Amino acid sequence: MAKIIAVHSFRGGTGKSNTTANLAAAIALSGKRVAVIDTDIQSPGIHVLFGLEPDRLKYTLNHYLWGNCEIASAAYDVTPTEIKQANGTMFLIPSSTEISSITRILQEGYDVRLLKNGFSDLMQTLKLDYLFIDTHPGLNEETLLCIAISNMLVVILRPDRQDFQGTAVLVDLARRLKVPNLLMVVNRILQRTDLAALKQQVESTYEVAVAGLFPNSDEMMQLASSDLFYLRHPNHPLSQEMQKVAQQVMV
Repeated sequence: MAKIIAVHSFRGGTGKSNTTANLAAAIALSGKRVAVIDTDIQSPGIHVLFGLEPDRLKYTLNHYLWGNCEIASAAYDVTPTEIKQANGTMFLIPSSTEISSITRILQEGYDVRLLKNGFSDLMQTLKLDYLFIDTHPGLNEETLLCIAISNMLVVILRPDRQDFQGTAVLVDLARRLKVPNLLMVVNRILQRTDLAALKQQVESTYEVAVAGLFPNSDEMMQLASSDLFYLRHPNHPLSQEMQKVAQQVMV
């Protein structure tokens, strides 16, 4: 049975989608079958990291939620060459970027229970080892469902006071939903930060293990979401931290 990992942040702009895509790539590079599903239907974007152009998208998650296709029909093979050579596979289930589709979702909504059924069908049809869920920031019905059915929740936050306060609410909610495993990643850490002190502060505040401390990276900014950082800069300190988190996800 595949392992479901939800990657979430209380606020936007934390690097959640980049983290999701790169962790998925790190695990796929170990020869696993991995899918990423973009449930940030209101503001989709993770497809950009995989070079998947909107005009290639015959079906998206939106079409599945409206009953127009099976969810596997919205799964695109986005396996990079390096991962193919390692006998791994990556799929992406994107959300629609069309204004009309986003507006329809906002106006009409959808039955969120379809998401749970879709996840199960996807794991079985694609014979997945791991399913990563890139969530919408904050808290809404679909996010609560994604967290509740996950085997692991990876919470992304920045060393920022607003992030700290909002994340406390999120962690408490995850405990109430009885998520089996909870990890934290602190992203965009400035140089000269006392990493040991920061790690201790976060772990003592939330009583959750910090799986990774991601340094702020000029190279990441230069990529501008045009590629997967982990594959382009495998020896970078940021990639090494990503690998640490990937190993803990696979435990």
